[in-house]
Amino acid sequence: MTEPRTDRQAAVIGATGGIGRALFRALDASGAYQTVTAFSRQGDPGLDLADEASIETAAASLKDGPPLRLVIDATGLLHGDGVQPEKTWRALDAAALAHQFQVNAIGPALLMKHMLPLLPRAGRSVFATLSARVSSIGDNAVGGWYGYRASKAALNQFVRTAAIELRRTRQDAICVALHPGTVATALSQPFAKTGLDVRTPSVAADDFLAVIAKLTPEDSGGFFDQRGDVIPW
Repeated sequence: MTEPRTDRQAAVIGATGGIGRALFRALDASGAYQTVTAFSRQGDPGLDLADEASIETAAASLKDGPPLRLVIDATGLLHGDGVQPEKTWRALDAAALAHQFQVNAIGPALLMKHMLPLLPRAGRSVFATLSARVSSIGDNAVGGWYGYRASKAALNQFVRTAAIELRRTRQDAICVALHPGTVATALSQPFAKTGLDVRTPSVAADDFLAVIAKLTPEDSGGFFDQRGDVIPW
């Protein structure tokens, strides 16, 4: 029996950020989900990627709703909180690196730990997390940005590994890393060079959701850009 179109729910983590807010608004306006939940550190319940208990509580709040068909992790840290992209190894700092790995890799991995088991065992569902093209090892030709590159590369490995385990119990589920392109947000604004295709959060969100709509279970564990093209690891 096919589920009614609205008999499903979606969740967006990082919904106070530029892309996260746009994704939440687009999903909420689409009418495709009975419930769309926005999670952030300021929300209720609050979700902090450095606090596993808060992630577990957030996941538990979804259990009594309709089937969870879409989870989008729209979090990420490039600069701020004492972190700046490193131009040289001389700028490497243990505390800054640890903070980037916590936000960009460890936190999202814990989201997978608590959110992936909530995906239905039958029928299509998607967990998508924001990665970044600069995390591609094969595509790294200019160096720099050590912490951001490495932490997002670690995220990609978490996605790939989780997708393999997910397939064992949920063959129709999809777990992917997605690059949203360069978006006019606080994260990328200081580094958006002239000539880049810088898009608004709403346009980026629409593209992001269009890519998700085309994904199949065979794509699970993959890394894709805003056009749906595969990015090399």
